[in-house]
Amino acid sequence: MDHNMDHKMPLPALILGFGGLIPFIWGTACLYNPELNALSVEMFGPRMSSPFIQLSYGTIIICFISGILWGFSATVEDATLRTYGLILSSIPAIWVFFMVGGGPVQSAINLIVGFIAVLALDFYYNYLGLNPKWWIRLRVILTVFVVIFLGIIAFA
Repeated sequence: MDHNMDHKMPLPALILGFGGLIPFIWGTACLYNPELNALSVEMFGPRMSSPFIQLSYGTIIICFISGILWGFSATVEDATLRTYGLILSSIPAIWVFFMVGGGPVQSAINLIVGFIAVLALDFYYNYLGLNPKWWIRLRVILTVFVVIFLGIIAFA
C-alpha cells in the first residue's frame, strides 16, 4: 500500500480526531466548574473528575497512537527499518507506563512530553513515507490542542 498517494484527509479521521478532544475539553471545563465536576463524578464515578479525565484519556491516546505507529511499521518491507519502526513505536506506551501516575501536575507534564515526542515520531515516520500524507497535518493540529489542555492542568 502506497501511503504517499493519500493526500486528502478522510472526513471520518477528521471527525473522530476532533471528537477525541472532547474528554480534554470536558476535563478542562470540570476543572473550572465545580458543579460540572460534581455532576461528572455523580454520573460516571470518581475517575471522571478533573484532572483525572485528561490524564487517563491522555494515557490512552498516547498508547493508541503508539499502536497506530506500530501498524505503520509492520507494513514496511525492509526488515531493518521495520524493526526500528516497531521499537520506536513501542517507546511512547512504555513512557506513559513509567511516567504517568506520580500526581496530576507531574503526570500532565510527562504527558505533554510524551505527546511532543510522539509527534516527533510522526514526523520521522512521515519523512520515511510510512504514514499517509494527511496523517501529519491531523496529528499536528490535534497535538497542539492536547498540549494546551494538558498545559492547563500542569500550569493552572
